[in-house]
Amino acid sequence: MKTVADLRVARRSIKPRTLRQVASRSSWPAQMQALFVVVATMATAWFPQTGQCQDIAGINVTPHNQSSVMRWRRPPASELAARVELFLHNGSSVPIRLRKSDLLLFDDKSPQELVDSSSWAWHDSPHSWLQSGVELPPDCLTVIAFNGQSAAWAAGTQHTVQFGEQGTKQIVALDAPTTWLSAVTFLATNTDGHPTQAIYPNQMVVHVNHTGANSIKFKSLRLWLPDGGEDPHVFRLAHELDQFTCFPTDATLHADSRGGFVVNCDPLPRSYAVVEVQMVSGDDEVESLWGCLKIKPEVFDISGGWIASDINGRNSLTIDEYVLTLSKMHVNTGQVEEVPGYTDNQERYNRFPFKRFNRMQDLSRYDTEELLPTIHAVEFIGEPQYGGGRPIPPQEVWQMLAPYQASRLPTSVTLSEERTWRYYAGLSDYPHYDAYRVIAPAADSWTNYDRWDGERIRWGAPLETIGDMTRSLRELSRPRPIAYWSQGAHDGWGSLFSSRRRSPTPDELQAQAWHGLSNRVTSLYWFNLSLKSVVKFPDLIEPITRVNREIRMVDEILLAGDAFEHRRIEKDGKPDWEINSVVAPNAALLVIHDVGYAPDPTDNTFHFENRKAELQFNLPSWLSGTVNVFALDADGVHDVEHSVDDGKVTIRDEVHVAGIYIVAQESELRSRIADEHAALIRHERELGFDPANDEADLAQLRSTLNSNPSTDQAK
Repeated sequence: MKTVADLRVARRSIKPRTLRQVASRSSWPAQMQALFVVVATMATAWFPQTGQCQDIAGINVTPHNQSSVMRWRRPPASELAARVELFLHNGSSVPIRLRKSDLLLFDDKSPQELVDSSSWAWHDSPHSWLQSGVELPPDCLTVIAFNGQSAAWAAGTQHTVQFGEQGTKQIVALDAPTTWLSAVTFLATNTDGHPTQAIYPNQMVVHVNHTGANSIKFKSLRLWLPDGGEDPHVFRLAHELDQFTCFPTDATLHADSRGGFVVNCDPLPRSYAVVEVQMVSGDDEVESLWGCLKIKPEVFDISGGWIASDINGRNSLTIDEYVLTLSKMHVNTGQVEEVPGYTDNQERYNRFPFKRFNRMQDLSRYDTEELLPTIHAVEFIGEPQYGGGRPIPPQEVWQMLAPYQASRLPTSVTLSEERTWRYYAGLSDYPHYDAYRVIAPAADSWTNYDRWDGERIRWGAPLETIGDMTRSLRELSRPRPIAYWSQGAHDGWGSLFSSRRRSPTPDELQAQAWHGLSNRVTSLYWFNLSLKSVVKFPDLIEPITRVNREIRMVDEILLAGDAFEHRRIEKDGKPDWEINSVVAPNAALLVIHDVGYAPDPTDNTFHFENRKAELQFNLPSWLSGTVNVFALDADGVHDVEHSVDDGKVTIRDEVHVAGIYIVAQESELRSRIADEHAALIRHERELGFDPANDEADLAQLRSTLNSNPSTDQAK
C-alpha cells in the first residue's frame, strides 16, 4: 500500500485547449467529456485577495429523480434539479485560506442567496462551515457541495462560478453522468473476508454503473483523507491502490454494464473521505469518478424502534421478558441513548446489548473507543419534511448536523415524503425513510391508486411502492448506503370505527420488508416493537423473527452488494410479478415478489395465495458460467428448480408473498448460510423464552404491562 509518506500526487499539466479537444472524442462517456470541459474552463480558480489559485479536480453530479408511480393529494413539483459535489485542489505551493468573508459566487449569487431564492435547497461551502476560516495546504482537496432545487440547476445546465469579486468567472457544466460510483461500502473483515464487529474498516467494496457505449477499465483507487485527521473539509491523498480484486476479473466495463472491485487496506479512520476511482479508456486516457462520504464499517443492524418506554414507572429495557423477546427476534438496535438501570448497568447491557440510535450530542462521551461499537447512528431531527407542522428547511437540517462532521459518528435523517425528499438528499451520512402501506398515516393519497380494476381503498396502498421509494432514495443518495423503517406491530394505528386490522397481517408485513430489502438497504428498522405493541399483536412476533432470520442469512450479500435489476411483469395489463436482485462480488440475491395479490372486502386486508412462478433474472458478467443456485427462507436452504443459460437464470418455484434465491460462485456459500441458519435457531432456543409459540411465556410477557416496580424489581 502506498501512503502519502512515499507517494507524491501526480498531476498532469495540460493546456485548456488540449482538454477541450480531448473532451470532443466520441469514444468518451458523456460524464468524462463533461469533466474535461470543467477542468479546461476552471483549471485556475483565482483567489485575488491572496494571489493564489486552485483547480477543479473533479465533479460529481447526481440528478434528481421522482417516482412516476406514487400518488399525491396535489401534484408534486415537477422541477428536477441535481445534487453536486465540486472537488477543489490546491495546486499551488502555498496554503490557501478559505474564509467565510470571502465571496464565492455562482451565477453572480452567493450560496445563501441561492438558498433564499429556492434555487438551491442547501449548500456545504465555506459560507456555512462552522470554522471562521479553513486553510487548504498545497496538494490538498476540499469539497464544495450543494443541492439544487429549481430546474435551473438540473443536470444538463451550465453555470458560472467566481472566487472573489475580482475573480474570473468560469463555466461549470452539470452534465448527467454516464458512469458513476453507485455504491461504496466500507467493511471491517477478518482474514477470511467476512464482516466483524471491529470499529475501523479494513476493506472497501466499490460498485460502478457504466451506461456508456464504450469500454473502460479500472486503473486505481485514490483515497483522500482529512489532513492531520482534524478538519473535515481538508483532504490529502493518503492511499493510492492498484492491487484489487475486480469483478469482472478483467477489470473492464463494456458498454452498458456494471462492475467494481474489492480492496483490502490498513484500518481506516472514521472520518469523511474523498473516493477517487481512476478509469482508463481504450486510448489510454485516464479520468476519475468522485464521491465524498463518511467512513463507517457497514453492519446490517435491525432496530426495534422505540424499545425504551415507561411501564408503570419502570423502563421496558429493565424487563427481562421483553428484552428476551427482542433478542429472540434478532433485534440489536433501538432508539436508545441513556436508560437508567440499563445503559448504566454494564452487566445487564452486556447481557442484552442494543445499539444506540439517538442524538448523542455529548461527543466527549459518545465519540470514544468504548462507546463507538454501541452506536448505530445519530438521529434526532425526526421527520424534517413535516417538522411538527412547519417543515424544517434543508439548510437548517445541515446546520443541525454540522457539529457531527468532525466526529466519528455517522448521522441519519428520517425522510417521509418521496415527492420532496430529493431536497434533503446528501444531508446525512446514512439516510433512511419511513412509509407504511396499510392502516397507518401516510404522506401519499391511497385513494388515488387505480390498482385493482378501479377499486379505490382508504386503508391501504400498493405494497410494492415500498420498492419504488427505496429505489428513489437509493439513487438520490449514491454512493452512500440507506436504511428503511418497515411496518411492524404498533398499538397506535387505526380507528375504533374501522373494521380493518390495526397492524399489518403477517403477509403484508413480509411483503413490505422484502420490497425494501431486495432493493438494497443495509439496515432495517421495525416500527414499532414497543412492549405494548408486541403484546397487542403477538401474532407478528414470529413473522418478524422469520424476516430477521432471513436478513441474517443474506446480510453479507446486502452489505457487499449493489442493486442490479428491477423488473415488473404484467398479465392481461395487470401487475403480476416483480423481480429484484442485489449483486455482490461472489454472489447474487434474487427475489420474486407476488404483486398479483388483491384486497379482500370482507376484512379489508391484502390476501396472497401460493402461486407457481417461472421467471428469468439477468446475471452480471462475473457470475456467468458454472454457478450454484438455491432457495432460502426462515426454515433454511433448499433446492430449487432452475436453469442457467447465456448469462440468465430461470427460477421455477411456488411462491407465497416472496421467493428468495441465491446465485453463488462459491459452492461453500450454501453450507455457510446453512450454518448461519443453524446458529440463529440455536440462539433462539438457548434464550428459553418463546412468547410466539408458548402460551405460558406469552402470558408472562403480558403480565409485565401490569407489574408494580415497587414489588416486582428488575431481574
